[in-house]
Amino acid sequence: MYPEELTLPHAVDPSTEPSLAAAVTHAASAELADALATIEHCIAQLSDEQVWHRQGEGLNSIGNLLLHLTGNLRQWAIAGLTGAADERRRLEEFRAQGGISRDELVQSLRTCVAEARQILPSVRSEELLRVRTVQGFAVSGIAALWHTVAHFRGHTQEIIGMTRLLLGKAYRFQWVPKTAEQGA
Repeated sequence: MYPEELTLPHAVDPSTEPSLAAAVTHAASAELADALATIEHCIAQLSDEQVWHRQGEGLNSIGNLLLHLTGNLRQWAIAGLTGAADERRRLEEFRAQGGISRDELVQSLRTCVAEARQILPSVRSEELLRVRTVQGFAVSGIAALWHTVAHFRGHTQEIIGMTRLLLGKAYRFQWVPKTAEQGA
């Protein structure tokens, strides 16, 4: 889960990040980056067919989840926090059954995460506290951010589970503990 090159969220240095808003948005940004790295690790092990595989009727594929994560993050964080137009088509995220390569799906998600991470440092306390409507819900900015980050991590864990089911013993773990302190 934590490759050596990944820097985990750290304590905020008050001299460089003087506000609670900066600490919250920094942690959210780091969580999105970590979850995206995990998703990319999983998708790199799969074919386009596996990405669109559904375990059964009424179940989502990993491809659907990638579309869904992109739509949710764009709606709740980007449009929700900046006031940008919300053009999400949520039902289409789940109706899709292919036609988009795994590389295109990952690139779209990567672009969305980068956009969210770019706007987060500019979100101030007032915006985190202001109530707005997102997907029909009246929520504060911090609630919108909290929702989308938790949602992103939840589906990341689902993608890990689905990837492991598809690959079985061929699944390659992103991180393996190497020391007793890490749990080896």
